[in-house]
Amino acid sequence: MVLSFKARPATKDVDAIFSPSGTIRELAFALGIELGLPENWLNDGAKGFLSSNHEVAAGDLPQFDHLRVTAPTAEYMLAMKCMAAGIATGAGEPDDTADIGFLMQHLNVKTVERALEVIARYYPDSSVPVRTRFLLEDLLGGPP
Repeated sequence: MVLSFKARPATKDVDAIFSPSGTIRELAFALGIELGLPENWLNDGAKGFLSSNHEVAAGDLPQFDHLRVTAPTAEYMLAMKCMAAGIATGAGEPDDTADIGFLMQHLNVKTVERALEVIARYYPDSSVPVRTRFLLEDLLGGPP
């Protein structure tokens, strides 16, 4: 959200899909110690929300000889955020609400029905979590 969409000034961690995972985790841990970063500053939890219909783009992201940096398209990111639908239960808890709101505004998604269409494009065989439906209704003002 920070690099691809400049949606906010900072993030607590970097969500990434990487391979070989063990080696990357070891290197990330060592780098985190060296730079004083939190233990889990590099997070691969997003892999649980990968879609077989995924779409990524390099855009104006930094590129390196031995590192491919891509990001989900805005629609795919919205679908992933909606499927994850992290909703804070207390101070300091993860919350995707602001990111979902930003992406819906960015994509001009104004109805729950349209948001569900975007999600279905990437997760055609999945049920949308109930918490996601409620969150969309809260953000967009009512049921589909």
